[in-house]
Amino acid sequence: MLYELVACVRPNSLHEVREIAKTAGMSILNRGGVIRSIQNWDKQLLPKRVRKHQAYYDHGHYFLMRFDANGSTQAEVQRIMGLDPRMVRFSVVKVGSKLEEIARAAAV
Repeated sequence: MLYELVACVRPNSLHEVREIAKTAGMSILNRGGVIRSIQNWDKQLLPKRVRKHQAYYDHGHYFLMRFDANGSTQAEVQRIMGLDPRMVRFSVVKVGSKLEEIARAAAV
């Protein structure tokens, strides 16, 4: 199944974003998944002010990762992201499970 991970990291440094993307990617690869793409969306204004780990954030550094994996791998990625104190917000969305759905999503 194809999933998209949209993650918002503290806007402190690009190094933190790379570490988090690498951690998520290695978790996917170690469990037999395939990473299709990673896009850096740079720093952006959050829709509303967020309080996370006793700090307030107005901006965040976003990245998008598309990956193929099974449901347990997706759950493990969510667990890892939820435990990382550098994360502000994240979301994992199932894009499709059939080849036709995945081909349409890849064309976008």
